[in-house]
Amino acid sequence: MEKTDLLSLFPEELEQFAVSHGEKAFRGRQLAQGLANGARCFRDITTLPARFVETLEQTAEIRGMETERKLVSKLDGTVKFLFALQDGEAVESVFMRYRHGNTVCISTQVGCRMGCAFCASTKAGLVRSLEPSEMLLQVRRAEEETGETVSNIVLMGMGEPLDNYDNVLRFLRLVNRKEVLGIGMRHISLSTCGLVERMDRLAKEDLQLTLSVSLHAPTDEKRREIMPIARKYSLRELLAACDRYTAATGRRISYEYALIAGVNDTPEDAHALGKLLRGRLAHLNLIPVNPIREKAFRRSEQQAIQTFAQITEGTYRVSTTVRRRLGGDIDASCGQLRANRETRE
Repeated sequence: MEKTDLLSLFPEELEQFAVSHGEKAFRGRQLAQGLANGARCFRDITTLPARFVETLEQTAEIRGMETERKLVSKLDGTVKFLFALQDGEAVESVFMRYRHGNTVCISTQVGCRMGCAFCASTKAGLVRSLEPSEMLLQVRRAEEETGETVSNIVLMGMGEPLDNYDNVLRFLRLVNRKEVLGIGMRHISLSTCGLVERMDRLAKEDLQLTLSVSLHAPTDEKRREIMPIARKYSLRELLAACDRYTAATGRRISYEYALIAGVNDTPEDAHALGKLLRGRLAHLNLIPVNPIREKAFRRSEQQAIQTFAQITEGTYRVSTTVRRRLGGDIDASCGQLRANRETRE
């Protein structure tokens, strides 16, 4: 019999679970409080009667997640984790400190099927999607390991969040609940390579999160060379979906652009991108690419990065920032620790 994953349930669902097993609803609230306090087994929740604990051990589970590796940057204190899951798989998370609060970048899948050429997460394809509990545990383990509170979450680690739509939506609503983590939607960013139908679906969810869309090229031709998803959706279709999202939510979209030397970082690319985003409610986030061993891609030179930003912001009035590189000495881009683990095995 498959056991119920309690960490993936809302507080009211835990009450229903208790009632369905012959207990009063308040036992479900005690169970929810115990889970919120970090209980790793049912006997840790001392407010529950022995008979209910026995029932829980037979019918339910508290998912586990252990820290397999932890790397701390000597440059800025960024912490990168490789977390081992119950089934032997592993995912990566990154804990970052900013002036506006601590942020954890979490994974939503083990691997990824999107196949972006510059991404280490997708090299071995998709193994499986994560459950809501496994996303929640990444945040909690990061807090436990650092002793600090997380105030912001970024879904930009391993995997494509909108390819795991239902579990991701449940996770978002879970962490938003004060009984779980109480992190507001405006403190959460979700990144997508551009699954148009799922973006339209997300626009109807009435969530005030920040949507980050990975462009990485200003033309369909260049985008198809590095992002297989571009063979399904053109830039015109993707940007139309972005416009619909903005119209429905009133939220500014963050456009992600990985700068790759000699591939998409020329002044001509900057002008083409500026023309695409001009007049839209947009923020452009330029990301000097993190090289991975299996690919020949190189980080753009600093002068090329500055010129690119000057064109998009100065000429086309597109709000532009260059992402500050955190954890440069620990390979803080997602996918690299897991890839190293697979190589060792």
